[in-house]
Amino acid sequence: MVILGIDTGGTFTDFVLYKDNTLTVHKVLSSPSSPEVSILKGMSDLHLSTDDLKIIHGSTVATNALLEGKGVKTAYIANKGLKDVLLIGRQARQSLYSLQPKPMFNPVLQDMCFEIETRLSSMGELITPVNKQELEKLVDKIVRAGAEAVAINLLFSFLDETTEKEIANAFPDEIFVSRSSDILPEYKEYERGMATWLNAYVGPLVQAYLSTLADEVKPAKVSIMMSSGGTTSAEQAGQRAVNLLLSGPAGGLQAAKSVGQSLHCDKMLTLDMGGTSTDVALIEGDIKLSGEAKINGLPVALPMVDMHTIGAGGGSIASIDVGGMLQVGPESAGANPGPACYGGGGKLATVTDANVVLGRLPAGVNLGGSLSIDVELAKSALSVLAKELSCSVYEAAEGVLAVANEHMVQALRLISVQKGIDPSSFSLMSFGGAGGLHVCDLAESMSMTQVIVPANAGVFSAFGMLVAPISRELSHAFFCVLTEVDEKALHTVFDELADKGIVELIDEGVVKENIDLRFSVDLRYVGQSFTINVDWIDKNQSLSDFHETHLKQYGHKLDEPVEITSIRVSLKAPTESLKINQVVENKGKPFDNAVSIYALGDVPLWARDSLEYGQNLVGPLLIVEDVTTILVKPGWQCHVTKDGHLSLKYTVVNHQ
Repeated sequence: MVILGIDTGGTFTDFVLYKDNTLTVHKVLSSPSSPEVSILKGMSDLHLSTDDLKIIHGSTVATNALLEGKGVKTAYIANKGLKDVLLIGRQARQSLYSLQPKPMFNPVLQDMCFEIETRLSSMGELITPVNKQELEKLVDKIVRAGAEAVAINLLFSFLDETTEKEIANAFPDEIFVSRSSDILPEYKEYERGMATWLNAYVGPLVQAYLSTLADEVKPAKVSIMMSSGGTTSAEQAGQRAVNLLLSGPAGGLQAAKSVGQSLHCDKMLTLDMGGTSTDVALIEGDIKLSGEAKINGLPVALPMVDMHTIGAGGGSIASIDVGGMLQVGPESAGANPGPACYGGGGKLATVTDANVVLGRLPAGVNLGGSLSIDVELAKSALSVLAKELSCSVYEAAEGVLAVANEHMVQALRLISVQKGIDPSSFSLMSFGGAGGLHVCDLAESMSMTQVIVPANAGVFSAFGMLVAPISRELSHAFFCVLTEVDEKALHTVFDELADKGIVELIDEGVVKENIDLRFSVDLRYVGQSFTINVDWIDKNQSLSDFHETHLKQYGHKLDEPVEITSIRVSLKAPTESLKINQVVENKGKPFDNAVSIYALGDVPLWARDSLEYGQNLVGPLLIVEDVTTILVKPGWQCHVTKDGHLSLKYTVVNHQ
């Protein structure tokens, strides 16, 4: 079995190849305008044959199209009088007391919002059917307006999808059509409509990209990582592009879960620091999913890994604002021109340049195995900042790292402390190409004493593609007071969702008997707006679990009726069992030359592939490999596990 995991990032495209029980890792610079170019180059570098090859890919095509506002021209169809729902939104203010708030990003075009005279009742009864002549005129109007995609979102369509299907079938095949009754058959018209619109907005781009990639790598089989942390076939992914908005980062969490299980660690904060951004998440036993995610301020009410992303990565640009304060990010140098030290023409100082100036990234180390570092170019970029700040270039570099670290600490606090979770009992797992240089600083700021830097940390999301299950997350609206629920009717809907998911997984080659099912319900106190998802066993157990979870999450519980709003079915096929031969038997010897790090002096420089199982190292020291660099600070000890992972502990050590 030969499996290739591919994660396309903003700066690098990462590859992890599993062949003959061995992992081979590789990086190439990304080509954002045509991601398949970097993928084909990486495959060529690895000398891969596409025969008997399985590719699992984390794609950023949908994400980039949304963030850059470069989706296709999309028409939105709603009931008469409701075409402005996506433009009005929830009217929630991001800054409650701001007197001059900035306009929120909204790519929906007002002149591409249309209405049609039809109506279902709140019980799903057809009150006003579609007039066929009116429908023909509407289709003609939308086609003449140049729409490449259509999103249909009718009131109560989750109760009966017939009318939405009738409208969808009226459009020619060349127009991509997305129905709310298919994408998100749940209540909340705005969130349902936005998810449907987003699917239409990026769907044709994702379809075209995946089709091109599949043609280029034939006869290899291509699967795609979804935002929920599971994989699906490229063909099905093209129809549900909105499910790919956190495709790459979800791979990192699957990898983190896998490594955590191997180390008997089930409580982790994860830090995925790449070239463009940093993703943080919390894993407590299993990966947490959320239906309340936002991408660029827009709600995406579909199951996605519960993750917080900030614009702080190795390529984040440092600048001085109008008030004379040092800022880092969210703008990034990206892959082109990249940080100044890459020698690609970049002139602006970045986090990576600051690490180079301080000696944390030694000049002799090639990033990604081939990208050399130019210290003088990094110093030149930082000197511009130093002049504006009236300080030395080294102090400027330290300032850049301090600001970047504070951004990441705030993100880590958001997913832990601000949710009532004490991070001191958790381990901080760091991956991504840039994370290892910052992880000790961040752990100390969070009062955490355990750090894990897994093997292949610099291509960890790509590794996650190899261990992710084939899965589906399906849902449907179901309104009922919990104590009055008709359990037979509830299980009928559960079974319908399960049957739909089973058919899709069987189409991907999964054996039915190997599919694991999880039934759950969204519950809330009557009158609340937000819900809590709990496993469904029976109504008494679910009620008890809801009260307990509400108490833990919000600090109180109520003696009020509880109602169901939606039901969910999670389907997963077992993860591929990979037997990996890790090379951790070499005698550990540092390089002959130590490296000088600002404020730390001369420290030992180790090659990670020279470390052996059971070896213990005491900081300060620097560990380098092709895809990442790890700074072990004073007060930290590093232990090498049998699988080649680095386990760091903060201890009281005399360094004099």
